[in-house]
Amino acid sequence: MSTLEEIQSAITSLSPEDYARLRQWFADRDWERWDRQIEEDAASGKLNFLIEEAVVEKAQGRLREL
Repeated sequence: MSTLEEIQSAITSLSPEDYARLRQWFADRDWERWDRQIEEDAASGKLNFLIEEAVVEKAQGRLREL
């Protein structure tokens, strides 16, 4: 297995095109993890407080159309 230093060295030697592809891969991976976390939190009820807040805001007439 590669060490962090080996990975860093390999990254610094990438062409600009490959570096851009790697950056996009990392960004896509981060968004996938974020999406999974949101889905898990929603399924477990951790985000229910947001629904409750929205219901209260709507009842008080403080919501606006997007």
